[in-house]
Amino acid sequence: MLQKALSRFLTYLADKRHRSSNTVSAYRRDLSAWVAFLERQHADQPHASRNDPLFLRLYLRQRSQQGVSNRSIARFLSALSSFQKFLATEPGHKPYIFRLPRIRFQDELPSFVPQVEASRLFEHGNARENKRSYAYMRDYLMVALLYTAGLRRQELADLELSDIDQGRGLLTVVGKGNKERVVPVGDATLDDLKTYLSLRDLYISEKGTSTSALFLNRSGRPLSIRSVNRLVSKYAHDEGLTLTPHTLRHSFATHLLENGADLLLIKELLGHSSLSTTQKYTHVSAESMKKTYRKAHPRAGGE
Repeated sequence: MLQKALSRFLTYLADKRHRSSNTVSAYRRDLSAWVAFLERQHADQPHASRNDPLFLRLYLRQRSQQGVSNRSIARFLSALSSFQKFLATEPGHKPYIFRLPRIRFQDELPSFVPQVEASRLFEHGNARENKRSYAYMRDYLMVALLYTAGLRRQELADLELSDIDQGRGLLTVVGKGNKERVVPVGDATLDDLKTYLSLRDLYISEKGTSTSALFLNRSGRPLSIRSVNRLVSKYAHDEGLTLTPHTLRHSFATHLLENGADLLLIKELLGHSSLSTTQKYTHVSAESMKKTYRKAHPRAGGE
């Protein structure tokens, strides 16, 4: 019964709430395990209440014993809350609604690379042999857009030719919840983009394919998110750095803040729905400032 309700809920998220496939998959992972656990408990204890609080406490304890972090447990409870709101609208499902606890967790500061190290990514000093090839220029431009426009990896993979306004130096990006925003692209990256597009035209002609996607794989088809992760990490590794697409997005925001950009502007550029999400970057800058202070000031207590 609950499995069917979960299937309807996931369909509702995709069709009515327009959630991305990644978001729907995350809900499926978090909730499928819970539904399976709950149905086993009901089978083993047929006379117990459908929403016996003991069931939820037992499930959370098991997840904790398995090494699941408080952050992941909080994410599960958030997903369960949304699912229960859906159940409340369906007849016959109210007995399956639990009172949910609040889980507190310490938010991790986002990782980023210092500005000096980030500049190395664009000096072409890596060990790649053919730096005039399509593959090299593709990887270079992906890194450039992640860092200079603050894109998410899904947003990067979804970019199409029509999203580029070279005349005004703007990108149209579709973010979470299908929210559209426009972000600027610097002159240096625009020049790189022109070089890349000429190579892309030749490449797609050689492959005999036709697609509007900006970034292509070895078959001339759109890149997957997994490929974006792999190629960006490989490019950074060749520069002696360890980072992910998300690290570059964090670096974009942190460096803007360090150089005096307004927090509200950064919020719009990142596509955050809430300013509280953007405010974590103030903590990053504060931590960076304290490290510099400890190293530089003779009375700071540093070595």
